[in-house]
Amino acid sequence: MSHSSEIPVVPSVAAPHIWVLIPCAGTGSRAGAQGPKQYQDVAGQALVLHTVAAFQAVPRVDGIFLVVAPGDTFFAQHPRASRVLACGGDSRARSVGNGLQALLELGAGPEDWVLVHDAARCLVLPAQIAALIAACEHDAVGGLLALPLPDTLKQEQQGRVASTLPRADKWLAQTPQMFRLGVLQSALAQAGAAVTDESSAIEALGLRPLLVPGSAQNFKVTYPADFALAEAVLQARS
Repeated sequence: MSHSSEIPVVPSVAAPHIWVLIPCAGTGSRAGAQGPKQYQDVAGQALVLHTVAAFQAVPRVDGIFLVVAPGDTFFAQHPRASRVLACGGDSRARSVGNGLQALLELGAGPEDWVLVHDAARCLVLPAQIAALIAACEHDAVGGLLALPLPDTLKQEQQGRVASTLPRADKWLAQTPQMFRLGVLQSALAQAGAAVTDESSAIEALGLRPLLVPGSAQNFKVTYPADFALAEAVLQARS
């Protein structure tokens, strides 16, 4: 486990802190870009820097940590962006798990809250982050931003519609997802590397995370066309 020697030790106090962990070790293979998608320019700066800026604008956040692949030097050029943990793994779950362990080694407590957020969700708003914190900080489990499914949902079989599923109780999971550090670490360890989000790991423990309404604009930049849409939204906001 390695992390930046420039990261100050996290103070250990009785009151739970609120940390942000952004897995940033992905290769962006589906984005069709040269290099990791989180470092591609969108509206004048790297996509991930828009993401970080949203969390920097939330007063309740005590610290922001980016989990990058060993040898990743991008943030050496942006030292004020946030604190870097060079312990990224070969899957999202492993990167998050390694990041949680690094936080503990820096002095964070198992009762502290951690907001895990996709680096490529660069359109999240500070108000949405603050709303998640307000909804979850006194909750027994924690929760996530999510969006009630707006479209009719079809089940497919061999390229054709097999059935139409009711959408009234269906939500699209987003991030950030906010859970206690110790519980999340244990949940991810039990769930394994294939789990695609933190809520799924928490659910596997028999717990029921809180759903906090998000926004359709809080989408994950994944495919080539997503970059143009994200840029248009960011330019409209500015």
